[in-house]
Amino acid sequence: MKTNDVEILVIGAGIVGIATAYYLATEHKRSRLLIVDEGQPMALTSAQSGENYRNWWPHPTMADFTNHSTDLMEQIAHASDNRIHMTRRGYLLVTRDEKPEELLQQLHAGYGDAAARLIRLHEGSSRGYVPPHSADWQTAPDGVDVLLGRDLIRAHYPAFDHEVATALHIRRAGDISGQQLGQYMLESMRPLGAQFQQAKVLGIAKADRFAVDVLVGGATQTINADIIVNAAGPFAAHVAAMHGEDLPIVNVLQQKIAFADRNRAVDRRMPFAIDLDGQTLAWTDDEREALAAAPEFARLLQPMPGSIHCRPDGGDHGEWIKLGWAFNTETTTAPVREPELNPYFPEVVLRAASRLQPRLAHYLGALPRDRVHYGGYYPMTKENWPLIGAAKTPGVFLATALSGYGTMGACATGDLCARAVVAAPVPAFAHSLSLARYEDKALMDELEASASRGLL
Repeated sequence: MKTNDVEILVIGAGIVGIATAYYLATEHKRSRLLIVDEGQPMALTSAQSGENYRNWWPHPTMADFTNHSTDLMEQIAHASDNRIHMTRRGYLLVTRDEKPEELLQQLHAGYGDAAARLIRLHEGSSRGYVPPHSADWQTAPDGVDVLLGRDLIRAHYPAFDHEVATALHIRRAGDISGQQLGQYMLESMRPLGAQFQQAKVLGIAKADRFAVDVLVGGATQTINADIIVNAAGPFAAHVAAMHGEDLPIVNVLQQKIAFADRNRAVDRRMPFAIDLDGQTLAWTDDEREALAAAPEFARLLQPMPGSIHCRPDGGDHGEWIKLGWAFNTETTTAPVREPELNPYFPEVVLRAASRLQPRLAHYLGALPRDRVHYGGYYPMTKENWPLIGAAKTPGVFLATALSGYGTMGACATGDLCARAVVAAPVPAFAHSLSLARYEDKALMDELEASASRGLL
């Protein structure tokens, strides 16, 4: 039996809402806590996560944020006997540019004062470079290895395009099971009093307390709460509008595919690899004619951005791989729970990924039946930083706008938001992740002038 009178109402049962409730319940002993969501926990965007994490970002604030989140995930990995399946083979960012000065500048900027200690250059020789043969997160090195030179990269990654000239191997990075992380948190907080209710939020009114109208099984009910946490993912702006507040968030639909790699085109021990270079996709004349005739697909004939993702999925003895490419920049103001996916996307991302890993080209026009095409929204601010902490409306707190890094940032977001709710001390970087940053002209000017969005 769910109570309709609570201290804290968390709207949204994705990984971010669950993480916020988890830290409120476990660290701050808030027991009168209810999570509501129209769907089941860990559905919608959280179910579409790439489930990757990294601690490098081309800005120290976001590097501090993701380092903090990784610290917290490691704590859970220890406490749960690694139920969350944390691995650490790293992120491998590659380019055919022999001297990617801007990329290297961003690398140094992200690590800040620790750059000299954490960045290791390898040119001509891989002495000191530890290949990612083990997935054990507890023994992996920290920092980043910069491999310079085609021969050096080919020696360690022979399946890659032989024109790759620079590789940045971010070492405190890997993947986890987001679903297991969410389940662990739910199971940990239930005995402490936290509850979940499947319900659709219809409206929010405020007098002495919040009165939140929800739809439950066809009937309207009212939940009274002292505090609201808006963790509604792509619907966060819609929820904020219910209490008269605008949020600077847009939603961008991005897609991925996963399939059984029975040809072993991708090395099972390969880190999460990202081809940073843009490209113009190779199409046959017939394909070009068909794409040109459809306005929504004609853009695929033009030069495309980089950052195509590929990683093995399912461990060393698995078969599946995941491919992703966040090339979509079209926004929508009305997200839906089941977005329509681009039917061309599987072929598009496979074609793009084949440039870095030519053996993937064997699947062109012949993708296995064992495949999944899925997608979700990236709710994001212009600068691609999250919104965590107090909203303008007193009593409302935000845990949202985590774009494509919801899994890796969930623990830090939950911790920081929970601290804001109970007025506990927060790390120095937390201020820059709140709505208050928009009052910091120097910071906003810096972000406007830089390339520090970090959308890989």
